[in-house]
Amino acid sequence: MVQIVPSILSADFARLAEEVARVERAGIAMIHIDVMDGHFVPNLTLGPPLVKSLRRTTNLEFDVHLMITDPDQFAPLFIEAGANQVSVHQEACPHLDRTLRLIQERGARAGVVINPATPVSTLEDVLDIVDHVLVMSVNPGFGNQRFLPRSLHKIRQLDRIRHERHLDFQIEIDGGVSRANIGDIVRAGCDWLVTGSAVFESADPAATVKEMQQLAGEATAVKV
Repeated sequence: MVQIVPSILSADFARLAEEVARVERAGIAMIHIDVMDGHFVPNLTLGPPLVKSLRRTTNLEFDVHLMITDPDQFAPLFIEAGANQVSVHQEACPHLDRTLRLIQERGARAGVVINPATPVSTLEDVLDIVDHVLVMSVNPGFGNQRFLPRSLHKIRQLDRIRHERHLDFQIEIDGGVSRANIGDIVRAGCDWLVTGSAVFESADPAATVKEMQQLAGEATAVKV
C-alpha cells in the first residue's frame, strides 16, 4: 500500500507534538525524521532526546533518516529513543552490510539511502537484506528543494530488480514531493512518499495529507 509520510523537518518545532497530531488525524501510519550532523550534509537538526520526547506523544511509526558520518555509533541510540526503522546513506557507510545488520539486530528495520549522484548499482549486494531503499530526489541537507525528475528512473530500476529477484523491500522517495508529481512517482513503483513543506507549510496539513493520499491511491493501479 502506498503511504504518504510527512517529514517533520518542515514542521514548527516549537509545537512539534501538536504538528504531528494534526497529520496523524489524517490517517497516516508513519512520520519521517531527518537527522543531520553538519558534516555529511551542511545542516544540523536533532538528536535522540527529541525523538525520545516525541515518542511519548504518539504511536506512529518513526522513520529515522540518518544523514550523518557515523551511523554505526548513532543508529543504536535512535533505536533506543524510539525509532522503528533507520535509514543510512550508502555514501556514509564503508561497511554497509554490517551497518544494516546492526540496525536489524537492535530491533529496527534497516533502510539504505542513495543520493542523486549515486547509482542503484551500488546497492547490488545489499538488496537482499534491506527492508527499504530511500531514493533522494533532491540533494540532502535542506527542505523545500525542487524535485529531480531523474529520480523516477531509479525507482523504476529498483521496482524491476525486486520483481526479478523476488525481493520484498519497500521503495521510498524523499525530496520535492508534491501534488503535481505524486502520480508519476507512484506509477514508477514507489511505496512511501516523504513530503515536508508541501504538508506542513500548507494552510491545513491534515487536509493536504488526505488529498495526497487520494492522488496516490488513484495512481496505484497504473504503474509504468
